Amino acid sequence: MPASPSTARAINDRLALRLLQQEGPLTAGQLKQLTGLSRPTVADLVDRLAAAGLIEVVGEAGAERRGPNARLYGIVAGRAHLAALDVRTESVSVVVADLLGRVRAEASAPVAEDAGTGPAVERAVALVERAAKEAGAVPLHTVGVGAPGLIDPATGELRDSTGLPAWHRRLVAALQERLPARVLVENETNLAALAEHRDGAARDRDTFVLVWLGLGIGAAVMLDGVLRRGASGGAGELGFLPVPWTGGLPSATDCGGGFHSLAGAAAVEELAVRHGLTAPAGADVELRAAALVREAVAGADGAERADADGGPGPDAGGFLDALADRVALGAASVAAVLDPGCVVLAGETGRAGGAALASRVRERLARMSPLPTEVRAGSLGGGAVLRGALLTARDGAQDDLFAPAER
Repeated sequence: MPASPSTARAINDRLALRLLQQEGPLTAGQLKQLTGLSRPTVADLVDRLAAAGLIEVVGEAGAERRGPNARLYGIVAGRAHLAALDVRTESVSVVVADLLGRVRAEASAPVAEDAGTGPAVERAVALVERAAKEAGAVPLHTVGVGAPGLIDPATGELRDSTGLPAWHRRLVAALQERLPARVLVENETNLAALAEHRDGAARDRDTFVLVWLGLGIGAAVMLDGVLRRGASGGAGELGFLPVPWTGGLPSATDCGGGFHSLAGAAAVEELAVRHGLTAPAGADVELRAAALVREAVAGADGAERADADGGPGPDAGGFLDALADRVALGAASVAAVLDPGCVVLAGETGRAGGAALASRVRERLARMSPLPTEVRAGSLGGGAVLRGALLTARDGAQDDLFAPAER
């Protein structure tokens, strides 16, 4: 059954808007070439989108061409302002951007463990409000929030999770109450995967698994370009995976004894110290573990080095090998169940290990699994969650703003 004229116009308008978002400013002629639409149809949609305030003339395509056919059209970036939050156990970071995702302001603040729910929420919300005001982005249209924990697939809300501060759950409601904005919340690991898929190490892969190695352990599953969250939102809870060498089993409320006990930050620090590396003072366990991995990558030579007193020095290579043995267990489990073809190592530990850790895990995985699986280091580092949250906010805002073209 052929589409009605209104439906056809909506499809054409959305196609043009997506091309302008992806490619940047285009002439009517370029839109005609990229969409395959006729010249009159393109002229009509350009007029419609300009009248709706969604696109505007932003220049001309070359000095040798003048007149209407040379006009460059671009999305009106200031039509909506976005914010993205990365909510950690003891801190929050925010970026404010325009509709094209260009960052206008950014800020971060610590949130003390003993701050209390009310003061912690107030500190986080005030940070967003100040950043938006600094960027001249008031009111905000859409806010994307990345947080640890499970997201209920039915409601889109952050579920109660053991081990996480109470202010995390209260924060989303407070943002909705204080800001005239749509608030979208997503698990931090899923957001990192979205960012690596759009802009990072998995740009060429529509099916892959991102393994998050940080304070905790998690995974994000991307199949055919779609994030898979599972029936309860718990797909990728890799920290609860039963594995050998832990001396126990995880429980429904505690991932101790699971893969977390082998590859979480505390376990990584303990393993590094066992191989003679010295943890830096004054940092939290996640940052200490990452610093130890970076030190090992910088000094790994596969053999013990003598220290200043002539004794055996840190065994950086041995530490990285032992860490790769552990990470490969989780990667092999993922490969056996999902056959993703590609595993991306992210989080503070994955970022610190980089290509050196990824190559070691790849070698072990090739021996453990008959399924060909690439292992790559994430390329976006610590900014992956914020980037993913911003992409989520931008997608949500564009879906809303571009909707009038569908009616």
